[in-house]
Amino acid sequence: MTAQPQLNRDGDIAAMMEELGRRARKAAKILSLAPTEAKNQALIEAAKALRARKADILAANEKDLIAGRAKGLTAALLDRLELNDNRIEAMAAGLDAIAELPDPVGDIMTEWERPNGLQISRVRVPLGVIGIIYESRPNVTADAGALCLKAGNACILRGGSESYHSSRAIWSCLQDGLSAAALPVDAIQMIETTDRAAVGALLTLSDYVDVIVPRGGRSLIERVQKESRIPVFSHLDGLVHIYIDAKADPAKARQIVLNSKMRRVSICGALETLLVSRSVAETLLPEILNDLIEAGCEIRGDEAVRKLDTRVGEATEEDWRTEYLEPILSVRIVEDLAAAIEHIETYGSHHTDCIITEDAAAARRFMQEVDSAIVLQNASTQFADGGEFGMGAEIGISTGKMHARGPVGVEQLTSFKYIVRGDGQTRP
Repeated sequence: MTAQPQLNRDGDIAAMMEELGRRARKAAKILSLAPTEAKNQALIEAAKALRARKADILAANEKDLIAGRAKGLTAALLDRLELNDNRIEAMAAGLDAIAELPDPVGDIMTEWERPNGLQISRVRVPLGVIGIIYESRPNVTADAGALCLKAGNACILRGGSESYHSSRAIWSCLQDGLSAAALPVDAIQMIETTDRAAVGALLTLSDYVDVIVPRGGRSLIERVQKESRIPVFSHLDGLVHIYIDAKADPAKARQIVLNSKMRRVSICGALETLLVSRSVAETLLPEILNDLIEAGCEIRGDEAVRKLDTRVGEATEEDWRTEYLEPILSVRIVEDLAAAIEHIETYGSHHTDCIITEDAAAARRFMQEVDSAIVLQNASTQFADGGEFGMGAEIGISTGKMHARGPVGVEQLTSFKYIVRGDGQTRP
């Protein structure tokens, strides 16, 4: 592993970040021209390294988990932090899957000919250098580094202090993959300090960094949006809703709601608020509530919901605005589809929302009017994931509307330029 710039005695973080930026810009130029075969080789070799060094990665992760428990991290944050055999294999498989994806760089998006004979093409190109700031989840190190590499971008990774040792162990595998493919190791760099000032310095590197991707809690996102001098792909709260329509299939509703909430409560696609049409609440909701409570979920509901099950606690106004990332669910009975859409518009984060219905017209209206990055019908919200979309992996779910929206995969990490070919034309 190439040594990266370290803090000097005066803690000169700005100088360290400047050096990282210079290295990244130089590597990005090389990577933008790298053949597909070299990028794929780097990904495959990195996946092999992840599998071969599983014991080292787990040992590093245990250090983070011990520190996290001592720090009092919640069960949800510890779940995000924890690595195991299956999660390491999923990371490696993700890298293999990204290697199998078509290379977007150089792809001709569209082309046309003007009446004067000019041939014009719109062609995909890398974004350049991407700064990625994330919390807790060490697997983002592999996903982000691999996606940037495949799209021809250099990246500067800044993982959370909670996952410091785990992320460094994963990063070393990525660097080995780059070395094996004779690509510059500076194409994937990691900020090797937990000092929060490094984030502030990264956000000012507009001469070197083209895009910032923050992935974490609301406080991180708000800080980045406020301080960054660089364009940002925002990944806001996953305040995810499901609406059970008057014409929902009861069996589908039960299995979808339970999976959406309890499969894994700590991911951004986990269900946080359940809305139920008043016309079917008394017949469908009791069994759904019982399924959730028996699975260990705390329910907070409005008055109508509490009348259906005495085990349900009282929901406050704050509950409708909360991304729990824990086994807690807020439940509200609404009058109809229009009321459900209004609730989502009022409280939602434009991340992922779902309708359960057999009514095609109701589904069509929901999907047209709910302004979220991902809108589903009759499927678990836990499918809100780039890997599940066939992207191999994702850097995050962008809830903004500029450039990238939804899962940010390989194609979303490219821009484009226009190639114009002439034969001596001059403009009159």
